[in-house]
Amino acid sequence: MQYRSDRYGNKISALGYGCMRFTQSGGKVDVAKAEKEIMEAYRGGVNYFDTAYIYPGSEAALGEILTRNGIRQQVNIATKLPHYLIKKPESMEAYFSEELRRLKTDHVDYYLMHMLTDVKTWERLMSLGIVEWLAEKKKSGQIRQVGFSYHGNSDMFCKLLDVYDWDFCQIQYNYLDENSQAGVTGLHHATQKGLPVIIMEPLRGGRLTGGLPASARRILEHAPISRTPAQWAFRWLWDQAEVTCVLSGMNSLEMVQENLCTANEAHPGCITQQEREIYRKVVDAINENMKVGCTGCRYCMPCPRGVDIPGTFAAYNRISSDGYWKTLTEYFMMTGVRRDYTGPGNCIGCGKCEQHCPQHLPIRQELQNAKKALEGVPYKVVKKILPYIMKY
Repeated sequence: MQYRSDRYGNKISALGYGCMRFTQSGGKVDVAKAEKEIMEAYRGGVNYFDTAYIYPGSEAALGEILTRNGIRQQVNIATKLPHYLIKKPESMEAYFSEELRRLKTDHVDYYLMHMLTDVKTWERLMSLGIVEWLAEKKKSGQIRQVGFSYHGNSDMFCKLLDVYDWDFCQIQYNYLDENSQAGVTGLHHATQKGLPVIIMEPLRGGRLTGGLPASARRILEHAPISRTPAQWAFRWLWDQAEVTCVLSGMNSLEMVQENLCTANEAHPGCITQQEREIYRKVVDAINENMKVGCTGCRYCMPCPRGVDIPGTFAAYNRISSDGYWKTLTEYFMMTGVRRDYTGPGNCIGCGKCEQHCPQHLPIRQELQNAKKALEGVPYKVVKKILPYIMKY
């Protein structure tokens, strides 16, 4: 196993264990199966385990497994504060105490603000005393390092990096999302600030493995070097020195073993120019069915009305590749749960964006098409009831 360093020189395994996708049996985590997989990963050198308060049964299962095998002190636990559920200062302590109980531990090594969406959300947490609470927890040793996980565009990500003295961050990143989400721009900005970057969704929720279209799969099958789609995806990430740790939701021994092998041999600078051309062809094949030919260059930004144009088009294009419901969930996190709505409904048709688009796209019309596709009845219903849910 290769290791990369956090902000303070602690060694983190390049492969991290994502605990969101433990196998379920009878509506509960299959702890016996998860234990075999976690211990296989541990023996292979994995020392970073990522979970969250809202992952059903995950924290408790992880805590049970680490305690039973006597390895809690040899590994790092990363879990997350469900800040979107917090309405009063004392709730922070209540949720954190519950997490410690579930995890059977007296401290969390890496603690994240889960799905931090924008600066205004952070400002709301500040008004509830989050900065003081975190300082107290770090001083006591109950929290070792503080970070945040993020789904959204690179502009807001870079702004969030500046609102607090973070120790690390976590972003969605893979060879299909190089220029969307926080993307390579966000990755480099975090690195420039000295922050380790944890990677989630390296396989785009399976889109880069079993979900590859036939044309993309053929490109990999005919490549001069024989690798599985997962190996191609992980190698692309570990080729970049800025990537600290890549999370994988491994729920079979075979998956664990394959990922360990890849993590042992992939390293910064391992990808050849010939391989980069293969990645480009695969991305082109995946994007053949794109509804809008947006490259994510962001020349159209900033929109005077706050519309996240590249983010909207990225979501619109993902309907055909990732499916409607998965896309809708991500799109809602990007627009619906923010303090300031950033969707196409804000567009007033000024046309400023079209003046700067190098692809000469009819942006105004495509924004309306995207709105129709993404903000139908399911979106409107959830957005309407969310404020009532968040009260409780």
